[in-house]
Amino acid sequence: MTTVTVSELAADAADELSVWPASTTRLPHGGLAVGGVPLTEIADRFDTPAYVLDEGEVRARCRTYRDAFPHAEVLYAAKAFLSRAMVHWVAEEGLGLDVCSAGELELAVTAGFPPERILLHGNAKSPRDIETALRLGVGRIVIDGPSEIARLAAAVGPGGHQKVLVRVVPGISAGGHEKIRTGTDGQKFGLSLTDGSAQHAVTRILGQPQLELVGLHCHIGSQITEVKPYLTAVRRVVGLMARIRDAHGVTLPELDMGGGHGIAYCPGEPALDLTALAGRLRAELVGSCAAAGLAVPRLAIEPGRAIAGPAGVALYRVLAVKRTPERVFVAVDGGMSDNPRPALYGVRYAPRLIGRTSAAAPCTATVVGRHCEAGDILAADVELPGDVHPGDLLAVPVAGAYQLSMASGYNLVGRPPVVAVDHGVARLLVRRETLDDFRRRDIGD
Repeated sequence: MTTVTVSELAADAADELSVWPASTTRLPHGGLAVGGVPLTEIADRFDTPAYVLDEGEVRARCRTYRDAFPHAEVLYAAKAFLSRAMVHWVAEEGLGLDVCSAGELELAVTAGFPPERILLHGNAKSPRDIETALRLGVGRIVIDGPSEIARLAAAVGPGGHQKVLVRVVPGISAGGHEKIRTGTDGQKFGLSLTDGSAQHAVTRILGQPQLELVGLHCHIGSQITEVKPYLTAVRRVVGLMARIRDAHGVTLPELDMGGGHGIAYCPGEPALDLTALAGRLRAELVGSCAAAGLAVPRLAIEPGRAIAGPAGVALYRVLAVKRTPERVFVAVDGGMSDNPRPALYGVRYAPRLIGRTSAAAPCTATVVGRHCEAGDILAADVELPGDVHPGDLLAVPVAGAYQLSMASGYNLVGRPPVVAVDHGVARLLVRRETLDDFRRRDIGD
C-alpha cells in the first residue's frame, strides 16, 4: 500500500498553482484570491468574461529582468499587452519599451513614457507609423527590409537625424510553433545573413547621412525554452558585426537580441531559465567579440510574454454543458474573440473551477467558447469536476499576454475588461467593450 505524506499532498497542491501569480492564495469553499482580491468578487463586480492583472506580479517580473541583466537595456514588448497603467508600471520599474505601431507608440507617449526610451519595429511600417515615430522623437527604429531605407531617409529629411538598427535573420529555427518562428529564412521578417541582404542593407544605410546605424537587431522566435538558440544567434550576428567593421571601418555599439522567452502555461511545462540565459548570453557575447577583436556592444532584450503572461488570469462563466458519447463540452461566455491563441497555435491552458468545492469525480472536458466556429476551443481535454454546470465560474491562469491585444469583435460579443489587483484592491484599467461602442462605429445607413 502506498502512503502519501502530508508534505507530498502540500507539494501537489502547490504545484497546481505553480503557473498562477505568486500572490495567489486559497480561500474557503474552493475560492482563490489574486493580489489579495477574491476572484469571485471580481466576477460579481465586473461581470465575465474578464481579465485580471496582478500589478505586483508585473512589477516583480520587471525587477527580475533588471536584476538578471544589469548591464543590458530591457525593453518591454508592448504587443503582449499595453494599457496606460502598464506603461506607468514599466516606466517606474526602469524598463524601456518596444512598440510596433503608431497606436502603441501614441498610447505610450501620451501616458508619459519617454520617447527616447522607445524602439519601433515591424516588417511593414505604414507612413503613419514612421511619421508618428519621427514626430514624437522615438529613440530607435528597426529597419526590417530594403525598401524602408529610402522611405525612412526621405521622411527624416536632409537636416534630420534618426538612430536605426537593422533586423537580421540568423537562419535559426526556434519557437513553440511554426507560426512564431522568426529566425529562419523564408519568412516575412528581417534581412538574411546567408544571402548577403543584411550586409547590403548596412552598406546602403551607411550611405544615408540622416540615418545613424547604431546596431543590429535579432528576434528568432517566441515561446523558446532553451538557451542554446540564443547563443547560436549571438555568434552569427557578432560575425556580421565583424564583417561590417572590416568592410566599412564601423564598430556598432548596440545589439538587440529580441525576446521570445518561453513560459509555462500548465503545471509541469518547461520555461526558459532566465538566470541561465543571462549568464550564458553575456559569456557568449563577450567570447565572440573577443574572438573577432570587437568591443562588446551594449545588449538589449525585449521580454513581453514573460512579464505580462503569468500576471494575468481570465475569468469565465459556464453557459452550457453538453455531454456526448465522445466527450463533455463545457461552453463559457467568452472564446476565440478574447483568446484566439488556442485556435491559432494549439496552445494548452489549465482552467480551474473556483467559487465552490465539489466532491464529484473529475471528468475530462473540453472548454469551448460561444462563437460560430468549430475551432473555438479554449482548453481541450482538461480535468474538471464531473458536476460542472451552468453558472459555475472558471479561472484560466497565464492570461496576461496576447489575449486582449489579439482580441477581436467576432460576433459583436465585445472585448472583456481588464481589472488590476494589488494589495487587496481591484480597479478597472480597460472597460468592457459594449454594444454602444459597436453602434457608434457603424455610421452608414
